[in-house]
Amino acid sequence: MPGRDPEDRTRQLCNAWKSDSVVAAQVLSERTGRLAAQLAGYRGVRILQDNVLWKPPGTKAIGFHQDSSYADYLVPPEMVTCWVSLHETQADAGPIEFVRGSHAWPKSPSARSQFHAPEDWLAGPRAASPDEGELDLVPVVVKPGGGSFHHGLTWHGSAPNTSGTVARMALVSHLIPVETRFHETNVDVTYSRYRRRGDLSLDESFFPVVWDKSGYRTPWLAALPDLG
Repeated sequence: MPGRDPEDRTRQLCNAWKSDSVVAAQVLSERTGRLAAQLAGYRGVRILQDNVLWKPPGTKAIGFHQDSSYADYLVPPEMVTCWVSLHETQADAGPIEFVRGSHAWPKSPSARSQFHAPEDWLAGPRAASPDEGELDLVPVVVKPGGGSFHHGLTWHGSAPNTSGTVARMALVSHLIPVETRFHETNVDVTYSRYRRRGDLSLDESFFPVVWDKSGYRTPWLAALPDLG
């Protein structure tokens, strides 16, 4: 909002599904969960977190990263991500971009300090590249409602929005295997707060099951709006 957030940064809300039923209906969509599970080869998926993103003209880059590098507090430490654009995207408006083939690269350490507005938003994948830093970048240019899925090891981020006029908004679902549990010793500053004493399971109040091939889905999700 004006006066609170730096004008040159991408605005982000995490876990907006907990406070907005329309956002919840999209990021917890059964169809999204089914597609994610089938693409990743999972038996089923549950939500780890969502992101609501707004990238106005003039905003700086989001540093390239691997989503799974932030998941060492989970077993298994992996995920698949669905990104849905709310606007028609164009290459100079800072859409999400992938490094082609990077899903097959090793996991690198997370770099939280370099996530928002880094000077060199490609430093991570350039250092990790097996091809001496050569990167093949693929922007996701889609109509409103279009999107993409990516593997947790895929390097991705977004360049500055240099369009001058075009804002970009998106909804993101980070989905994890349905059988995921908390790691016995590794902790996360945010999500380990939801771990119950003496219990490594993920509570469906906070990590609901979006889709499972058995037909199971967290029951209270049935109350979400039908977006058609």
